[in-house]
Amino acid sequence: MRLYFDTSVLVSLAVAHHPHHDLAYVAFRQVTTGGHEGFVSAHGLAETFNTLTRLPITPMVHPTEAYRFVSETIVGRCAVVCLAEKDYLATLERAAKAGLRGGVIYDALQLRCAEKARCDRIYTFNISDFVRIAPHLGKQIVRP
Repeated sequence: MRLYFDTSVLVSLAVAHHPHHDLAYVAFRQVTTGGHEGFVSAHGLAETFNTLTRLPITPMVHPTEAYRFVSETIVGRCAVVCLAEKDYLATLERAAKAGLRGGVIYDALQLRCAEKARCDRIYTFNISDFVRIAPHLGKQIVRP
């Protein structure tokens, strides 16, 4: 099975005392045990680093720790999906036609990556926005 991990799941996985950590861990473990293939977006790597280094937690996540998590835990176990210009333009066009505004475009780009990788399951803690953006993927979009 091809599993896609949204930033919300990756951040939860990285922070042991995050309220969703256990759920994220169980989902990601499907990849680490070798049973399934994992996928993330290139943009999601940057989002994860950004979020981890700005979380209001004590102690704060040091940038080198965030980088290690992204490079070893995520990239070490998941394929990174990159978008081409045509993917960005198609996603922007779809968002414009749907009347979507603002930062939701980043969720739309995550979904484009999941589609491009032909993922069977898309893990996110942001189900409502993901389904609103891509109702045709509703059965694949799940909470860990």
